Amino acid sequence: MSETSLDLSKYMNCVGQQARAASRALARASTAAKNNALTAIAADLDNHRAQLISENSKDLEAGAAKGLDTALLDRLELTPARIDSMIEGLQQIATLPDPVGEITDLKYRPSGIQVGRMRMPLGVVGIIYESRPNVTADAAALCLKSGNACVLRGGSEAFHSNQAIAASVQRGLEQAGLPADAVQVIATTDRAAVGALITMPDYVDVIIPRGGKGLIERISSEARVPVIKHLDGICHIYIDDEADLEKALQVSFNAKTQRYGTCNTLETLLVAEGIAEAVLPELGGMLQEKGVEIRGCATTCRTLPNAVAATDEDWDTEYLAPILAIRVVKDLDEAIDHINRHSSQHTESIITENYTRARRFLREVDSSSVMVNASTRFADGFEYGLGAEIGISTDKFHARGPVGLEGLTSVKYIVLGDGQIRQ
Repeated sequence: MSETSLDLSKYMNCVGQQARAASRALARASTAAKNNALTAIAADLDNHRAQLISENSKDLEAGAAKGLDTALLDRLELTPARIDSMIEGLQQIATLPDPVGEITDLKYRPSGIQVGRMRMPLGVVGIIYESRPNVTADAAALCLKSGNACVLRGGSEAFHSNQAIAASVQRGLEQAGLPADAVQVIATTDRAAVGALITMPDYVDVIIPRGGKGLIERISSEARVPVIKHLDGICHIYIDDEADLEKALQVSFNAKTQRYGTCNTLETLLVAEGIAEAVLPELGGMLQEKGVEIRGCATTCRTLPNAVAATDEDWDTEYLAPILAIRVVKDLDEAIDHINRHSSQHTESIITENYTRARRFLREVDSSSVMVNASTRFADGFEYGLGAEIGISTDKFHARGPVGLEGLTSVKYIVLGDGQIRQ
């Protein structure tokens, strides 16, 4: 092992040890202390706007010199409005209910003991993300409020921005009497730091990757600690032959065109053959006006002259672009079969006025969010009333769907007795 590798290993072990110690202090911190820290961090960011923008400009200049595209540079930029948004996010999280210590399901047993469950922090959360420096503040705030220490590894393109935000976070923590090590941003751009972070089960309890599919696949395959993740957002809407036509048009149009580059954007539309002639021409015209390319099955292509023939690959593609795959299906059974074969288990919706079919869809579609008569774009922590989210999980264990404060906690059983002994 080289001297550089030894130094990185030593550094990462130090980060892990500090995070573990800080997690124990945070686990016993009061709600007031955590809220005071969030408020102090918000104030510190506000007071250091000039420094934040100055450090961000270093990243923007370096990114432009490296040839980063316009979209990536836009995600990287810390505008005054985005700093406002970070501050507002911290303040909002401070107002959310604290999940830590909540006791539920407390019941008496025949022995006289009471058995219940108490919500507790996960411990140390490692978060690996790309581009957007505002994620540093968002992730720190959510982990802090849920009583978790966190180790953050942002993209190298946002190094100076992330370090400046981290300095505000740590000053705010210290002002509130909490350990500054509760939030650590990795202070190296060495990619080997990611490999170290995801293979530290003694110090890290869970990893949350936020970024492109390549990053998430790598983390998932190499991590030695649990990962909360989703790889794709291949989201579906099924328009049933008992759908309200106006609802079907507006919901489908919104789900595809409100934003193209999000994981909850509609990518495949399924239409019952009994309503296809009523839906497709009008919806096709609406989509054409927005410049959306349609890739369709044979029936879709016959109905919409501007559609191009879909390939097998189209049914398994997350476009993140103004492209929509459309397939006409026989009925609900065929729609559910298509979804369960091609979905990434993110978000699916049915448009129908038939209560029985809606109930079947909710029960039989195996995705993290399943909807009736609503746009898939609602699959979001804020829209679900979680206040904020640290990501979307399509896993089936622990957290599923938008991961908010509760998703960053676990439960343990508690027993309250008065001297009972087991006979």
